[in-house]
Amino acid sequence: MTFATVLVANRGEIARRVFATCRRMGIGTVAVYSDADAAAPHVAEADAAVRLPGNTPAETYLRGELIIEAALATGADAIHPGYGFLSENAEFARAVLAAGLVWVGPPVEAIEQMGSKVASKKMMDAAGVPVLAELDPAEVTAAQLPVLIKASAGGGGRGMRVVRELADLEPQIAAARREAESAFGDPTVFCERYLETGRHIEVQVMADAHGTIWAVGERECSIQRRHQKVIEEAPSPLVERVDAMRAHAGMADGPSMRERLFEAARLAAGAIGYTGAGTVEFLADEAGEFFFLEMNTRLQVEHPVTECTTGLDLVRTQLEVAAGGELAAAPPPLRGHSIEVRLYAEDPAHDWQPQSGTVHRLDIPSAVTEFDVLDRPGIRLDTGVVNGSVVGVHYDPMLAKVISYAATRGEAARLLATALQRTKIHGLVTNRDLLVRVLRHPAFLAGDTDTAFFETHGLDSLSAPLVSESDEALSIVAAALADAAANRKAARVGGGLPAGWRNLPSQSQRKSYESRISGTHDIGYRFTRTGVAVDGHNGLELVQAGPERVVLAVPGERGPVRRQFDIARYGELVCVDSPLGPVSVRRLPRFSDPADQVAHGSLLAPMPGSVIRIGAEVGSAVEQGQPILWLEAMKMEHTISAPAAGVLSALNVTVGQQVDVGTVLAVVDPTESQEN
Repeated sequence: MTFATVLVANRGEIARRVFATCRRMGIGTVAVYSDADAAAPHVAEADAAVRLPGNTPAETYLRGELIIEAALATGADAIHPGYGFLSENAEFARAVLAAGLVWVGPPVEAIEQMGSKVASKKMMDAAGVPVLAELDPAEVTAAQLPVLIKASAGGGGRGMRVVRELADLEPQIAAARREAESAFGDPTVFCERYLETGRHIEVQVMADAHGTIWAVGERECSIQRRHQKVIEEAPSPLVERVDAMRAHAGMADGPSMRERLFEAARLAAGAIGYTGAGTVEFLADEAGEFFFLEMNTRLQVEHPVTECTTGLDLVRTQLEVAAGGELAAAPPPLRGHSIEVRLYAEDPAHDWQPQSGTVHRLDIPSAVTEFDVLDRPGIRLDTGVVNGSVVGVHYDPMLAKVISYAATRGEAARLLATALQRTKIHGLVTNRDLLVRVLRHPAFLAGDTDTAFFETHGLDSLSAPLVSESDEALSIVAAALADAAANRKAARVGGGLPAGWRNLPSQSQRKSYESRISGTHDIGYRFTRTGVAVDGHNGLELVQAGPERVVLAVPGERGPVRRQFDIARYGELVCVDSPLGPVSVRRLPRFSDPADQVAHGSLLAPMPGSVIRIGAEVGSAVEQGQPILWLEAMKMEHTISAPAAGVLSALNVTVGQQVDVGTVLAVVDPTESQEN
């Protein structure tokens, strides 16, 4: 059996990923899209596209009946669910099959068995797979703390909470249930013992309907934020280290850690009659012992690192197995090392605050392929956005997956860090600088990558800008000179003269910029007969100045060094890229508008979102840090707290209201004792 057309019941990067393989196989493609995604790249790339009216997941990508209607209307043979949304929804899979379509996924029964993390642990325990005991939330005691609350359905960190105080258990369970309901349509949660440090190891499995089960390779995904993976790699440095230590100690008589992991993963898949691609996830300690966490009955976000270290196209293999094909007796051997980072529109330095808005530019000049297996050292890019894409509030803020492949782990980390530093990302705050710092951190390079990496090594230092203060100041000087050149180029009279040129000595021209890192920068400069003089930068020489590129000769102890800066403008936003590090600033107007001022004590919306709860009334006394209201954005809850003790004098929103970034949500008047 072969497929003529496949509908992908997903969006963004994963839809584009599946489409890429379908094109290579000569298979037609169908996209579905919400109103918010009408202009998304995955819609334009498909052979046909069907609108799902609405914006939120509940209105669109979680509407299985609409997706099946779209497949039938376009003549699709099969539905590929991607990951997230309905990819692990047994009822949807059953409805797909009932409609006469092929489900590119495991049997419905396997999804049901693994769909409940509570039931799946009991089943894995019976099959001989080591597990962590599940705890009843109603019976958790102080002696069992800390515990981890988890959503029984879905993944991606939604519905997860760490609880360290018994008094926090009930409200955190309620919040986890709300998140799980919003993301997966299932509010069921459970608890388990929380291990403060550990290694997140997972095994990619692939099984056909003829009895063959592959353990394709393991991945390590220990570096996480909010229980969501940030950096993934294959093979696992922990597994490599444990097995190397065993070999060095002459312990070759027993199975290696990799062999034990692979055997446990095959046992898990065999116990439920699995077919297709899946991932068995484990939590491991430094000694090499591991416990079953869950089985994801779908393709994983991080599957590219397994593809690069095996040469397999896992989506192709999925489609071949779904069409009745047989796997070879054994999977291909492992080769080299691959690392993947998730480039998010978020601000790690401010509680991982998600960002929304326009991606003016996303350019990774060193990427050699997109959505394809790397067979030589290089960079692969898997992304759902292009220049001009808008990141909204309804979906995950991941911009791209950037993947490196090389012969060794050290080379793969170096390639990826350099590629990210040279990437041009204009328009949104991202976690790029943090990713580069992690990839270059001595602990990461040594393979010490447990789940407490950010706490151990300090999020403040890891999220610090790549560019130094002095280099940022130099980049802003370049921005000012480029702006001057742009003004002269657009001038109708005297365009060939330098900006602010006088034939007699005069005061400096001034431009002001605001950096989210270092505040306001006032740049003063004068064009003279011999070049340019910049206030506070004695000896700086202007080699070239254009609207988009500035070259400066920077004085140093051993003579001047030339530095090149690329400048791009998007309204007030000015982006400067150079080997010194990326810089983004906002050009300030010469005169401020009083209407732009907000009252002291105002609580501003940090992102666009929907108000889901309000925790205080106008006129009530509040304490510093007390939650005032909760926003939902990008499928996560965000708490807005009082900046100081005082009285809630204004509340400008209601439950269910959509707000834009910068909206004044409420005002807290500080108490007199704090003002004095």
